[in-house]
Amino acid sequence: MAPSAHSNKDDLNLPPPKVSPGGSYDIEDVQAGCKLYVLRPGPNGMEERLAEILSRRDHHTAMNGMAVDSQPGSQYEYFVHWENFNKRLDEWISGARLLLSREMEWPRPKPPPGKGSQGKVPQKTQVSKAPKARKGTGGSATPAMPVQELKPPTFKLTQDDEDEDAEGEMDMSVDLEEPGSTRDSREPTPFFSKKQEIEKLRTSGSMTQSISEIARVKNLNRLQIGKHEVEAWYFSPYPKEYAHLPILYICEFCLSFYPSSFMLLRHRSKCNLLHPPGNEIYRDDDISFFEVDGRRQLTWCRNLSLISKCFLDHKTLYYDVQPFMYYIMTQRDSHGCHIIGYFSKEKESSENYNVACILTLPQHQRHGYGKLLIEFSYELSKKEGKLGSPEKPLSDLGLLGYRAYWAETILELLKNEEELSIDEIAQKTSITHADIMNTCTTLQLIKHFKGAHVICLTESVLEQHEKSIAKRKRKIKPENLQWRPPVFTREQLRFGY
Repeated sequence: MAPSAHSNKDDLNLPPPKVSPGGSYDIEDVQAGCKLYVLRPGPNGMEERLAEILSRRDHHTAMNGMAVDSQPGSQYEYFVHWENFNKRLDEWISGARLLLSREMEWPRPKPPPGKGSQGKVPQKTQVSKAPKARKGTGGSATPAMPVQELKPPTFKLTQDDEDEDAEGEMDMSVDLEEPGSTRDSREPTPFFSKKQEIEKLRTSGSMTQSISEIARVKNLNRLQIGKHEVEAWYFSPYPKEYAHLPILYICEFCLSFYPSSFMLLRHRSKCNLLHPPGNEIYRDDDISFFEVDGRRQLTWCRNLSLISKCFLDHKTLYYDVQPFMYYIMTQRDSHGCHIIGYFSKEKESSENYNVACILTLPQHQRHGYGKLLIEFSYELSKKEGKLGSPEKPLSDLGLLGYRAYWAETILELLKNEEELSIDEIAQKTSITHADIMNTCTTLQLIKHFKGAHVICLTESVLEQHEKSIAKRKRKIKPENLQWRPPVFTREQLRFGY
């Protein structure tokens, strides 16, 4: 087993991680950070795959007191990351699937005391009111920093949306250490108060505050949303009382969540909501779009953000929904309007983003709804008379969806027009110049001809475009959009106060 590569400079001078041969360790020795081979279901039965252990829990805790399998190691469950697989496939497995007969790589040993930690403040050091200067690693004097105590994120889910001032500030300081790391000294992580978080949100976007959220261990197993039961992909900050339930039951209309089907049925007998709590601004066939204000529908939008966090790796903002408008795509039938997907949009974006977060629920993916959401966001940008682009970073599936939409839209326009400039394409599609240039470069449409760069369509590109167009079943009809860009006063844009 080859030792894994680490980018930390301090690790370059450390000895390689210890590797124990099979049979020299037992189930009790397996801890977070270890790498060993695990049985994984494959197309031809069970396969032996290398996996990293991220966390361990008692099996009876996960199964809520149900009988534990009698196989060796089944008293524990392990959360594993499969090497060379997407993170969304991380999962809890029974300890009986660990191959203790094969070699195991132990976590990298911690550095010797004092090495690589000059100038760092120990966690238990008390900082005086007037801190003295300390020596940094480069020998220059830098002020000492107070150490923040790491607390889990806390927030309220209450039906009283108007008493917003009663909510306390949320501690967004997050441990940046990898699971299983044994280093005992580290730099204090940045602390964001709610006021600072809102200011950062309004100036730099909503999806990039706490990138280490993606390292959190998945806490939900499955969600039941209406008649669909789906598996959660990532960690979502639901209250800890709901963590590790076999199934979390969610009302598909008001998005409230319950630990049992009986409680959900009792709620449905009282819940009279049959569509998202906003204005219907588009209707075509059985598809409708609703506009929901995050300030007016605080609890509903928070519940929506909690659901979306189960399927978006980079989404980190889920408690402060007031700065956003939410556009919900639904499918209508005799029972109501069922959510297919949504995108959120900042009320005031300094970067002219037209999408902050976009998601098609897993049970509705691969039906073309993602492109429909993207197309609708650009129709709103056309109504506003602005160029728009999605907020970065995009998820892997989001990036694929946007690339496909940009290519399809630009090629369709170029096919019907003999001569167009980049600026003319931008004005007709509301796609930014940078996104147009990136798309044309990716498709190799930009050629050098007589001392100038021109956009040239090839037969292979057109053939691929025709196949893509033939697959599309739905398109947004601009004449069905009944919407005017909302205008907000200064008081309405003072979020969180």
